[in-house]
Amino acid sequence: MSPSTSKQNVLPAPLITDHDVYLFKEGNHFKLHEKFGSHPMVVDGVAGVHFAVWAPNARAVSVIGNFNHWDRQAHPLNCRWDSSGIWEGFVPGLGQGELYKYFIVSNKDFYQVEKQDPFAYFNEEPPRTASIVWDLEYAWGDARWMKERHSRNSLQAPFSIYEMHLGSWRRVVEEGNRPFSYRELAKHLVPYLKEMGFTHVEFLPVMEHPFYGSWGYQTLGYFSPTSRYGNPQDFMRLVDCLHQNGIGVILDWVPSHFPSDEHGLVYFDGTHLFEHADPKKGYHPDWNSCIFNYSRNEVREFLISGALFWLEKYHIDGLRVDAVASMLYLDYSRKPFEWIPNQYGGRENLDAIYFLRRLNETVYANFPDVQMIAEESTAWGGVSRPVHTGGLGFGMKWNMGWMHDTLVYMTKDPIYRKYHHNDLTFSFYYAFTENFLLSLSHDEVVHGKGALAAKMPGDDWQKFANLRLLLGYMFAHPGKKLLFMGQELAQWEEWRHEKSLDWHLLAYAPHQGIHQWVKDLNKLYTSEPALYQCDFTPDGFEWIDLNDYNQGVISFVRKTSDGKSKIMAVCNFTPMTWHNYHVGVPQAGLWREILNSDAAIYGGGSQGNLGGKEAMKIGFHGRPYSLALTIPPLGILFLKKREERIA
Repeated sequence: MSPSTSKQNVLPAPLITDHDVYLFKEGNHFKLHEKFGSHPMVVDGVAGVHFAVWAPNARAVSVIGNFNHWDRQAHPLNCRWDSSGIWEGFVPGLGQGELYKYFIVSNKDFYQVEKQDPFAYFNEEPPRTASIVWDLEYAWGDARWMKERHSRNSLQAPFSIYEMHLGSWRRVVEEGNRPFSYRELAKHLVPYLKEMGFTHVEFLPVMEHPFYGSWGYQTLGYFSPTSRYGNPQDFMRLVDCLHQNGIGVILDWVPSHFPSDEHGLVYFDGTHLFEHADPKKGYHPDWNSCIFNYSRNEVREFLISGALFWLEKYHIDGLRVDAVASMLYLDYSRKPFEWIPNQYGGRENLDAIYFLRRLNETVYANFPDVQMIAEESTAWGGVSRPVHTGGLGFGMKWNMGWMHDTLVYMTKDPIYRKYHHNDLTFSFYYAFTENFLLSLSHDEVVHGKGALAAKMPGDDWQKFANLRLLLGYMFAHPGKKLLFMGQELAQWEEWRHEKSLDWHLLAYAPHQGIHQWVKDLNKLYTSEPALYQCDFTPDGFEWIDLNDYNQGVISFVRKTSDGKSKIMAVCNFTPMTWHNYHVGVPQAGLWREILNSDAAIYGGGSQGNLGGKEAMKIGFHGRPYSLALTIPPLGILFLKKREERIA
């Protein structure tokens, strides 16, 4: 039964305490989701819902919904006496599933607007815009993962991340081309990732967003998974299944900007509450969106509470923070006179820097077994260094320089690559200045850039060989790994968010070869500590030869912290086969060829070293021994020194 529309049905409730308000005002309340929004509860034996919203410049606020026929006068909220700007009230007779919004009358020019709840746990599926009263009760089954994930998410652990967009991984063509639901993804995605050997999956933003074509990056529901694929418990089920199968979950998270849809955060109480008022600081020219006002305690608390919310309520293992560079620089994508310098006359956004440091400190203090990852595309120093040393405090940073330089090099015809050898090797000079994550992400396969396979030069055979070489080189290079969905299929077409991946390609041998190659790369990577244990320290890497640009060959060694396990990578970036190519090695004995991208199973020509080579007592590359290798065209070899058995 719907409650009466009498104003007397809105009652005070003791959910927000004076201590909450004190913390809120001083900027130290990071569990706002437990106080604001809609919460089913019992007051004096009466069941109902407590509503609370921050609107300090409102003249009046009421809650409207299907329960009162959207009557703006029926259930006004009460403004707290403490100048906090918080409006709250308890409406008896309500429960889970009720649709609602806030109707706000501003002090400024009597501006009136209906707003979605910024703290809602669930929202209607767009284009509908109402919030939904919902609880987050769920019986988790991932206790083992949560107990052990400190080792799974460690910087010394393997990270092979499958980046994906939930709505376009698979679609049900027979049912109007609809995307898989969260529960269907739990059924099909989990065994696929387990089979492929990925350690983590990263979802493009799942937070509710009004425009599907933004892929989630135009976020409005900072506490709400999108209802396009199911309800909150359905998403929890997906995360739970991934964890039970040993796969970590990372979410893209967007604290840099938000869309200007009227029902959202913009001009929330008739003033620029969440965003800067001056468009030189509050408007983002790249995305036609609003920029958060990081100087406000309440805004920082809103965002940090959102970050902690996903880690706590959904057991998320890490957040990849989008567009950090746009936050750090006041002149980002702006022309002269279109930006306002900071108080010292510089271009650094001091408020955003403070926010990011506070964010990372708070996350790691509460969840030391997760990772915060920055998508930061400039040379800003110390992004993944601790705050107490002057850094921003992230755990890892995307290596955008490696991605750009490597793709520039790989898209060149091999005849010209020797003139661009520095593009290939430059990343090694700064490889240990940050905790880098190597990414071949969604950004590289959209907007006319083409899929990775299509970028590669040469005929079809060379394109596939180049792609295998690129992927093998990424797994050999220091740094954690990320691959966007579809590239393991060697898609020809770039990614489109409204259609499924081209799964039919797996009917063809060359695509099967790439698929198997990625699977075997993951298997090798996760089983060999030499390839991941020292990703961020120079003691885990050793050059053999970086200067053979004429023959297009580079060779290096990855090793464990104790130096006992060594894996050598030898890459040939030309379409020529090099026979009796001498590579210096530090030890005698048999070096086993543990992976060869030219093997027939991957679609190659089966040129290699018959399982391994015995080191000769011929010095080379400053080492006492050497191997005379056959290096296949556009190929990469992984070799490992056979461990001597002790009698």
